[in-house]
Amino acid sequence: MRILVVDAFTDRPFGGNPAGVCLLDRPVTDEWMLSVAAELKHSETAFVEPVDGDEAARATPSVDYRLRWFTPEVEVDLCGHATLATSHVLFERGESGPIRFSTRSGVLTVTRDRSGTVGMDFPALPAQAAPAPDGLAAALGVTPVWTGRSRFDVLAVLDSEAAVRGLTPDLPALAAVEARGVIVTARAGDGAPYDFVSRFFAPSQGIPEDPVTGSAHCVLGPYWAKELGRPDGTTLTGAQLSARGGTVEVTMRGDRIELAGRARTVLEGELRSL
Repeated sequence: MRILVVDAFTDRPFGGNPAGVCLLDRPVTDEWMLSVAAELKHSETAFVEPVDGDEAARATPSVDYRLRWFTPEVEVDLCGHATLATSHVLFERGESGPIRFSTRSGVLTVTRDRSGTVGMDFPALPAQAAPAPDGLAAALGVTPVWTGRSRFDVLAVLDSEAAVRGLTPDLPALAAVEARGVIVTARAGDGAPYDFVSRFFAPSQGIPEDPVTGSAHCVLGPYWAKELGRPDGTTLTGAQLSARGGTVEVTMRGDRIELAGRARTVLEGELRSL
């Protein structure tokens, strides 16, 4: 069984967010997939298998592959960078696209342009204004100017890019926040080549800080499109300010969002423990 490590949301190796990609060639158990993800220790490992012709024909809309994502501790409902990594692998293996994945978040459709940029059609996950959870400001070490909740995460808006960049949160305290993770964001500083910045912390999911988080941009896209007065069809660029760093292009399309980025394969091998 082939397994790869792919750096997503970057055009250079050892940047962006590394994801494991396991190309399933036989049935496996959930426990086995979780064990593989724990062995790799990336924030997410994707497990992908082709859908046979009869099943694909019965699906509405039609699908090409089943795709699941695991952190080292749990299965998750949506992951952008591991979807990008998986798509990159499939395109490099000859898929022409579009590729349609059956996932826990519905059917996700992915394409690739001539430059090698992968575009992913994801659900938008706008945050609704909500009081800050107890202990959030203390855990972050700064008081947000606005807080909200999306389907999975808490969104905390700070007053400057410098504040986001300088965060040194109390991770055990953040793990007590009742959410998948905490997205911290701010408008980009003057003259920056991007529109907004963010960081993403999910210690309760086994991810202290995620390098570049596609699913978080399903929340950030709607928020910043509204705040910056950008209409549907306008592309914004988000910079995630982790140590590895990376960028995500986001384009609102009604209740959907297109996330776009590049990827590089850095390792490929054979998984022998079945």
